Amino acid sequence: MFQVKQFLGETLSLGDHRAKIRESNVIIKTLNKLIGLSMSKT
Repeated sequence: MFQVKQFLGETLSLGDHRAKIRESNVIIKTLNKLIGLSMSKT
């Protein structure tokens, strides 16, 4: 997870709770795309 935070943003730096949730959702969606790209399509 540390490498993911370095790649996508060091920390959840936004102060607003809703903004933190949105930022977390963006990170999760990005991780899902990266995982999907690495899976074989057989």
